[in-house]
Amino acid sequence: MSLAGERRYVEGVSTAVIATDGLTKRFPRVTALDRLTVEVQPGVVGLVGANGAGKSTLIKILLGLAPATSGRGEVLGLDVATRGSEIREQVGYMPEHDCLPPDVSATEFVVHMARMAGLPATAARERTADTLRHVGLYEERYRPMGGYSTGMKQRVKLAQALVHDPKLVLLDEPTNGLDPAGRDEMLGLIRRVHTDFGISVLVTTHLLGELERTCDHLVVIDGGKLLRSSSTASFTGATAVLAVEVTDLPGLPAQDRAARATAAEPAAAEPAAVVRERLAAAGLSVQAENSHLLLVRLADESTYDAIRDTVAELGLGLVRLEQRRHRVAELFTDDRDAQDGRDGRAAHDHGTSGPAEGPYAQDSRGGTDDVAAS
Repeated sequence: MSLAGERRYVEGVSTAVIATDGLTKRFPRVTALDRLTVEVQPGVVGLVGANGAGKSTLIKILLGLAPATSGRGEVLGLDVATRGSEIREQVGYMPEHDCLPPDVSATEFVVHMARMAGLPATAARERTADTLRHVGLYEERYRPMGGYSTGMKQRVKLAQALVHDPKLVLLDEPTNGLDPAGRDEMLGLIRRVHTDFGISVLVTTHLLGELERTCDHLVVIDGGKLLRSSSTASFTGATAVLAVEVTDLPGLPAQDRAARATAAEPAAAEPAAVVRERLAAAGLSVQAENSHLLLVRLADESTYDAIRDTVAELGLGLVRLEQRRHRVAELFTDDRDAQDGRDGRAAHDHGTSGPAEGPYAQDSRGGTDDVAAS
């Protein structure tokens, strides 16, 4: 398949900011990229993969810093094999690792990077001040970076990637080392890079929940091969499972609830168990997650009525009744059907999908927002 055949066009011009066709990179003992064919449209796009999946290798090739073994790639319509310097003039890059000189201020460093990108001295200083203000470092801009916190250093790295007003930025693990509050702030900055300035973003992270909240589109690679490429919405569509959370029996002391849990009425101390028995007797498929949470398969709209009526008849409180959504982590679990109630949704827009084995399987079963892929 040709590169041109894969790309979308508007008035005869490709809209893809990144496009690869059969891109392969082999080292003596490992194949880092294996015939990768994918396109990235403007927006905020997440690149997902475990350590060793080929993410860093792909970024180096896209920047023209490493040659591919075979295949083709383009960034902003420029061939990565022959026009690397032109690509780097129009692309910003935020590396994963700490690479900041400790005895230099943020202003000095970002101005230097702006000059390296070709900006005149006056424009470099003006752009530096604006960019540091945007990332929230304006008040600290003259301090040596050796005294910066991890979050501040990450903001400097983001600023130097943006200072020359690129059309595209490549962000490698931008939330690495940040606490939850710092991660949320960084994710907000990344969204605003696109919404406020119109700059497209390719971001890599091993925390899948971050990508679900931040990205418009996800590209998943595993072992150097494309696993799936589609909109984030298609990864997180609604399932055929309802999450039902109920409260304890109102007005009944804990010791009395325990006393009722006799051989004749063993489930009385657990509200979810009582509801589960009633719903199962009504012919619904129900699974208890804990003493207060049930997973009920959605047969049709009458399922909602049955749950509401059952909870009301038992005199319980209904805390939550919502349709569960799919998670990116499901791609990396062997038991995705049993865990989240697969409903026959189409698996992908591009590439292939299915349960993956290896480094994803254990960490992605956690069920939290920030599930790790590596």
